[in-house]
Amino acid sequence: MLTKKPLILVTNDDSIYAKGIKELIEVAKTIGEVVVVAPDSHQSGKAHSITIFEPLRMYKKNNLFGDIEAYECSGTPVDCVKIAKKVALKDRKIDIVVSGINHGSNSSISVIYSGTMSAAIEGAIEGLPSIGFSLCDYDHEADFSHIRAYIKQIIEQALSKDFPKGVALNVNFPGINSGEIKGIKICRQANAKWDEDYEKRTDTNGKDYYWTSGILQNNDLGEDTDEWALKNNYISIVPCRFDLTAHHEIAKLNTDWKF
Repeated sequence: MLTKKPLILVTNDDSIYAKGIKELIEVAKTIGEVVVVAPDSHQSGKAHSITIFEPLRMYKKNNLFGDIEAYECSGTPVDCVKIAKKVALKDRKIDIVVSGINHGSNSSISVIYSGTMSAAIEGAIEGLPSIGFSLCDYDHEADFSHIRAYIKQIIEQALSKDFPKGVALNVNFPGINSGEIKGIKICRQANAKWDEDYEKRTDTNGKDYYWTSGILQNNDLGEDTDEWALKNNYISIVPCRFDLTAHHEIAKLNTDWKF
């Protein structure tokens, strides 16, 4: 049971003007006090990058979301979390970071490329409960209404339970109607990868460039993965952390490699 109105930091990677973040704000403001710090332009695929060789700018956006305190930032999603904690909210305690709602999936391998999830993971690095939300629908005008109740339930659970330290939750919703969603599965990340294709094109000046596309190759047959859950009409939740150490290889390297 919540005893006070929590302070909720909302961010994303599709920009402060995306439909998904507006939907997330609408849910978040029914739970607590909302402050938005989000990129001023599309930042998908920026992963955990930060701005270091150019000025980082942040401007208050009055009335963009009614009476919600909101700022647009010239940097990446990770920049947004950092500058929110250190500048915009430096004298206030953030109770939770929520990122999204992303237009498109961030399941399996996509988590390492995702700006949405990198913002959430940055929140976890800062010791804050953090969640990234994604809908498996890339349409800019995607319908998010049927997942609002699930998002509210997940945020309220995160605020009322013992949230795991240093962990961010990666929540993906299947791109189907509400009546077809079977429930929620706590999952592991599927062992999958993107098989990219680089199409050579020519611009109006006669110069060559390449357009990237790709197909997700999932060779993981496990029924405990996010990809399985989404394919079978479940919402997937994967607990993620920033530690990339292959702990199981340390002893082997110490034994087999000679320096």
